Amino acid sequence: MTGRLMLLDTASLYFRAYFGVPDSVRAPDGTPVNAVRGLLDFIDRLVKDHHPDKLVACMDADWRPQWRVDLIPSYKAHRVAEEHEGAPDAEEVPDTLSPQVPVIEEVLDALGIARVGVAGYEADDVIGTFTARADGPVDIVTGDRDLYQLVDDARDIRVLYPLKGVGTLQVTDEAWLREKYGVDGRGYADLALLRGDPSDGLPGVPGVGEKTAAKLLTEFGDLAGIVAAVDDPKAKLTPTQRKRLTEAAPYLAVAPKVVRVADDVPLPEVDTALPHAPRDPAALDALAARWGLGSPLQRLLTTLEA
Repeated sequence: MTGRLMLLDTASLYFRAYFGVPDSVRAPDGTPVNAVRGLLDFIDRLVKDHHPDKLVACMDADWRPQWRVDLIPSYKAHRVAEEHEGAPDAEEVPDTLSPQVPVIEEVLDALGIARVGVAGYEADDVIGTFTARADGPVDIVTGDRDLYQLVDDARDIRVLYPLKGVGTLQVTDEAWLREKYGVDGRGYADLALLRGDPSDGLPGVPGVGEKTAAKLLTEFGDLAGIVAAVDDPKAKLTPTQRKRLTEAAPYLAVAPKVVRVADDVPLPEVDTALPHAPRDPAALDALAARWGLGSPLQRLLTTLEA
């Protein structure tokens, strides 16, 4: 089945829901469910406004994969709450959000919304692989600009970036990227790794900010072109730029594998079709009663039935 595929960067969205919905929103026993209710309302609005044919909630089975850390040890290091030998490190997450994640997973499963996380990979990699395999248009819903690298007008792949809730979305296509950053989707990963990203622990090239990175990419085409220019005495690089890029060579050799999302994740077989009725009505009724989710679930079910 072709048709529009919507991929949710689920953690990005439930973090936004958690901080956007008051924690006074609670289950009958007083447990906060603001992230759960907020995410259900987000999905309801996304389906109403954008009419996807297929929907996948992409999950972080490993938010800080070891293969990325092996290449750049600082990768997300400042967000580690607890190190685990032989298992993914625990991410620093608000105390009242962590218990809501299993509830979110149970509700999505009972609804019949495909939920995919793959051991050793981030949700970004799951999204990248679904996007690479898609045979129709794709909407990626995320508050993470890293996924701008997947934007591709020729394949009708765009990023819907929430500005306020999900009622106001920035529709990111290649024209928007060129206007904002001077690059297309393919060039965004190169710009990001040159510029660096403190929120992900990526150092970047010292002294190369966003504007300089964009100019270098315009001049030399891509990262490979910039690296080649460093060894070309005729290339239009200032002595300072040449020195900084030379000193950053070890970082530039490994950064692409860290920054670019994987597109070869071993995805499980799942039914991505948007459900029109819950997969497990009895389980959904029990979850609605246990967590006080009657109103948002009813709104979403009405939207899905339509």
